[in-house]
Amino acid sequence: MNELITTLRSIVGHAQVLTHDDPATDLSAWEQDWRKRLRGRALAVVRPGHTAEVAAVVKACAAAGVSIVPQGGNTGLVVGSVPDDSGTQVVLSLTRMNAVRAIDGDNLTMTVEAGCVLQVLQETAEKAGYLFPLSLAAEGSCTIGGNLATNAGGTQVVRYGNARELCLGLEVVTAQGEVWNGLSGLRKDNTGYDLRDLFVGSEGTLGVITAATMKLYPLPAAQLTAWAAVPSLEAAVQLLGLAHRHLGAGLTGFEVMGRFALSLVAKHFPQQRVPLWADHPYCVLLENSDSESEDHARGQFERLLETAFENGVVSDAVVAENLSQAHALWHIRESIPLAQAEEGLNIKHDISIPVSKIPAFCAETDALLQREIPGVRLVNFGHLGDGNLHYNVQAPEGGDPATFLREQEERVNHLVFDQVARFEGSISAEHGVGSLKVDKLPDYKDPVALALMRSIKQALDPQNILNPGRVLR
Repeated sequence: MNELITTLRSIVGHAQVLTHDDPATDLSAWEQDWRKRLRGRALAVVRPGHTAEVAAVVKACAAAGVSIVPQGGNTGLVVGSVPDDSGTQVVLSLTRMNAVRAIDGDNLTMTVEAGCVLQVLQETAEKAGYLFPLSLAAEGSCTIGGNLATNAGGTQVVRYGNARELCLGLEVVTAQGEVWNGLSGLRKDNTGYDLRDLFVGSEGTLGVITAATMKLYPLPAAQLTAWAAVPSLEAAVQLLGLAHRHLGAGLTGFEVMGRFALSLVAKHFPQQRVPLWADHPYCVLLENSDSESEDHARGQFERLLETAFENGVVSDAVVAENLSQAHALWHIRESIPLAQAEEGLNIKHDISIPVSKIPAFCAETDALLQREIPGVRLVNFGHLGDGNLHYNVQAPEGGDPATFLREQEERVNHLVFDQVARFEGSISAEHGVGSLKVDKLPDYKDPVALALMRSIKQALDPQNILNPGRVLR
C-alpha cells in the first residue's frame, strides 16, 4: 500500500493525499457519514484538482486492486459515500474541482465541475440572469456531482424534475481510468444508448462524474409562497389538482407537513412562528413562479384559494407578503429534519407512492404501525407534488430513541417497505440506495431489473473497484 500512496502523491501532490500516518490529520469529515450512523476508516483521502488527475488516480488504484469511494459534499443519507472500516479503500474527494467552466446564455446551459457546491451554482446562475432550480436542504454543502450521482430531487421537482432532468451532458472517468467527454449541451442526440442517464443515479458505482452541463431557465418575474391548512391528506391531494389547473407550469413547489412534524419545529425552534399547525392535521406549502408579474401571480393564488375554500379543500391559508416572509415559511419546512434530530434518533424512510394512493397508504400504514408498536409517533412530510414522502418513525413519548432505533428499525422498515410495495411505490425516492438499503433492494426490485443492473456493473466495472457494496452487492 505504501507504493500506491507514493504513486497517488506523485499524481495530485503530497498535500492532497491525507492518511492516518500523520497523527495531526483528522479524517473524520471524509470517514463519518452525514447522519453519524457509520464511521469508516480510509486508506487515504485523495483530493484531485482536475479531471486528468482523477483519471490517473483511478488507473493507479485499479492497477493496485484498491477500491475507490467517490465523494462530494458527503451529505448523503444512505451511507453511500464513506469508506468501510477495512482501512483499504481510497476516498476520492472531488471538492477541489469546483469551477464553473462556462455559461451559454443562448443555449441556456451551465457547465460546472463536480465539486461545485449547489448553492454556488444557484447564485452564479442568478448573477448571470438565470435560474438553476435544483434546491434542497443541504444546498450549502452538497455538490452537483453528488446531486447527479444520487439523482437528487428537492422542493421543485414538481415543475423542473430531478437532477437527471436538469442534466444535458456529463464528463465521466470510467473504472479503467478513461475519460468520457459527453458535455455537449444538446437537447436532442439520438446516436445510441443514453450514457448520461446510466451514470446519473448510479451512486459512483459505474464511473466518477467530474463535470456536467446543466439546464438553465429564465428568472421568474415573480415568486409567491402560500401556506394552507387542509383537513386531510385527501384534501391535500385535491388541492394539488386545483393548483395544477389554476397555476399550470407556475406551480414550482408543493410540500405537505403533518401536524406532529410541525409540532417538533414549534417545540425545538420556538423562535420560528409556525402558522396554523395546532388545529389542523396537515399543512401545505405552495410556490407559484410567474413569468408575467407579481400582481398576476397573486391573482392566480387568490383564485386558487377561493376555489379551494369553496370546495372545503382548504381550512385556512396565508400568502407571504414579501420575500422575507416566504423564506421564513420555507425555513419552517426545512427545519423539520433538524427538529427530528433534536427529538432523538428516528427511523427514516424516503419513499415514493403514486400521488392518488398516498392518502390510503398513510391511513393504512399509520394504523398498522400503531397496532404493532403502540405509541409510536409518525413524522410525515415531503414533496407531495411528486409523490415523495419522508415517512419517518419516532420512538414513543418518553422512550429511549437509541434503544428504539436499535431494536425496532428492522421491523419498522419491513412493515413500511411491504406497504410501499403493496401500493406500487419505491423504497427510495431521492436519497438513493447506498449501503443502507442495498440488502433490501432484492426484496422490492424486479428481478429482471436487478439482473440487468448487475450486467451493467460487470460490463463497466469488472474489477468492482468503484464504490463496492453500494446499490448492488
